[in-house]
Amino acid sequence: MARQKIFAGKRLRQARERAGLKQTELAKKLDISSSYLNQIEADQRPLTLRLMDRAASVLNLRKTYFADGEEAKRELQLREDLADPLFRSLRGTHAEVPALVRNAPHLAEAFMALYRAYAAQRESLVQTSLVLPRFPYDEVRDWVQSRQNYFDTLDRAAEALFAAQRFQPLTLREDLRQHLRETHGISVSMTPGLLAEGMFWRLNRKTGELHVTGDAAPESEVFWLAHVIGQLEQQGLIEAELKRQSFSAEETRDLARMALANYFAGALMLPYRRFHEAARAARYDIQRLQRQFGASFEQVCHRLSTMQRPDLPGIPFYFVKTDIAGNVLKRSSATRFQFAQFGGPCPLWNVYRAFARPGEIQVQLARTPDDVSYLNIARTVGRSGGAYLARPRAVAVVLGCEIGHAAQTVYASGLDLTNPDAADPIGPGCRACERTNCRHRSVPPMGSSLDVGTAERGMVPYRVDIKATLKDRTGFKLK
Repeated sequence: MARQKIFAGKRLRQARERAGLKQTELAKKLDISSSYLNQIEADQRPLTLRLMDRAASVLNLRKTYFADGEEAKRELQLREDLADPLFRSLRGTHAEVPALVRNAPHLAEAFMALYRAYAAQRESLVQTSLVLPRFPYDEVRDWVQSRQNYFDTLDRAAEALFAAQRFQPLTLREDLRQHLRETHGISVSMTPGLLAEGMFWRLNRKTGELHVTGDAAPESEVFWLAHVIGQLEQQGLIEAELKRQSFSAEETRDLARMALANYFAGALMLPYRRFHEAARAARYDIQRLQRQFGASFEQVCHRLSTMQRPDLPGIPFYFVKTDIAGNVLKRSSATRFQFAQFGGPCPLWNVYRAFARPGEIQVQLARTPDDVSYLNIARTVGRSGGAYLARPRAVAVVLGCEIGHAAQTVYASGLDLTNPDAADPIGPGCRACERTNCRHRSVPPMGSSLDVGTAERGMVPYRVDIKATLKDRTGFKLK
C-alpha cells in the first residue's frame, strides 16, 4: 500500500516566511520550479519524502516538522496499546509501528478500536459493576478532534442566526430569552432547586418552560440557552453531520449529538468572524475577549481552539480542562499536541501550577519529547459553590499553541522564544513519555526494560535500561 500523502503547504510557507525567503529563492534551493513550490504551498501537490528532508535541511527544521498530526497521534496511541503486558511477545516489533500507521492506517485504527473495547471490558469486569465503559466518550472526542474541532455548517448557521436576529454580545442573555419566547413559545424561569438535583437546566416542552438553576453565572445561562436553540433549530444540520460518521453504538451517536449542540452554542455566543477579528485585534488576550463578549475564561479558551475555518483560520490551539487530581475532563486539539491514553498528564505542565495560585494566569514555554515547543496559558476556572457545604469543584484549563504562532499573542511578551533552554520539558504523561532522566517521573514508561541491579539510587528506585529497551524496540543489540 502506498504511503499516505502529506499535504503540509501551510507549514512549509510559514517556515519559508520565517526564514525570509521568497518562493523563487526556496524553489532554487530545493531544485524545483517555482510553480511546483507554489502548488505545494497551496496544498495542490503533496510533499515527497525527498522534498521533506531537503526542506528540513535548508530551512533548519526539526525532523518531525512536516509530520502529519493525526499520524503522530495514532502512532503514540498504538505504541501505548502494544506496551500492554498482553503483547509482551511483540516487544521487538516497536520499530514497525510507524510503517504500520503510514502504510495500513485502517488496519491500525481497527486494531486500536479492538484493543480499546477489550480494555474497557476488562476494566468493567475488574470493577464487577454494571457501569458502562467510557469508550463512547473517547470515540466522540477522537471524532471531534479528527475534524480539527471545527464543524463548518453549524458554525456558519450560528453566525447567520446571530446576524439575522441582530443579537449583541453584551445583551445576548436577554436576546436569546426573547428569541425562545417569540420563536418557540418557551419562557425561561429560574428554579433554585435544580442544582440540588445535580441539574443545571430542564426543558419542559409541554408547558413551554425552560427551568434554569437559580444561581447560574450569566455566561453559563447564555450557553445553555444557545444549546437549547441549537437542539430546536439545527436538528437537520446536526443529523447531517452525524450521518457522515459511522459510530460504534447508538449511545455514542447520542453523545455526539449533544457535542454538536454544544458546538453550536459556543459558535452562537462567539460568532466566528466577529470573534476572529476581535481576537486578532486583542492579540488573543483572553481577559479582554471575556469583557468584550460577556463570556467566561473557559468559554473563550474553548472557542479559540475551534477557529479553523479554511478561508479564515485562527491560531491552531489545543485546549484541556482538568481537575486538581489530574483527571482530564475535556480535551481537544487543532495542533500536533499529543495526549496520553493512560495515567495522568505531566506534572511539569503549568496547568497544575494554576491550582497553587487560583485565578492567576500562568504562562509557560514547554517542549514535548517530539521536539515541538508550545506556549501554554493556564488558569483555574469555575465558580464558588455558593455555600460552605457545596464543595465547589477545583478545575483549571490550559490553552496552548506551537511556538511559531506565539508572537501573535500578548502572552509572548517578555519571553525569549528563541531559547530552547527556556522551555520546560513536558510529556504526554509518565506512561507514554520517553524521557529517561526526568526526576518527576512517577511510573516507568510502558514497554521499557528496567535496571534495578545497579549500585546507584536516583530520584526513582529504578533506571530505564536503554540498551535492553532499544534491543526490544529495534531488534538490534546496543554495544
